[in-house]
Amino acid sequence: QVQLVESGGGLVQAGGSLTLSCAASGSTGGISAPAWHRQAPGKQRDLVAGINDYSPPKYAQAVKGRFTISRDSAKNTVYLQMNSLKPEDTAVYYCNALIGRSNFWGQGVKVTVSS
Repeated sequence: QVQLVESGGGLVQAGGSLTLSCAASGSTGGISAPAWHRQAPGKQRDLVAGINDYSPPKYAQAVKGRFTISRDSAKNTVYLQMNSLKPEDTAVYYCNALIGRSNFWGQGVKVTVSS
C-alpha cells in the first residue's frame, strides 16, 4: 500500500527548531511536487512550502527565512527544517505529493510551540 508517513513533530519552545520528515512507502516510483501544509485548530489547511524540479522552492510568507523544504530523491523523503519557531506555528503539519498520477496525503504530525 502506497502511503506518505510523516515524523518529527513534537513540543518545542519558542525559538527552537524541529525537522519534519515525510517518507513514501510502498511505492516503486518517485514522488513529485511534494509540499508541506499545516492546519491550526479552527483554521483551514494552508500551504507552508512546496518544491519541484522546475522552479525554486516556494514558501508561505509567514515562514520565509525560517523554514526550509528539501528532498532526498534516493530515499523518497521530503523534509521541512523549521527554525526560530513561534507559537503561531503550532498546527498539524501534513505532507502531500504526487505518486504516479495520484495525489497522496500523510496522516499529519502535530507541532506545538510553547511561549
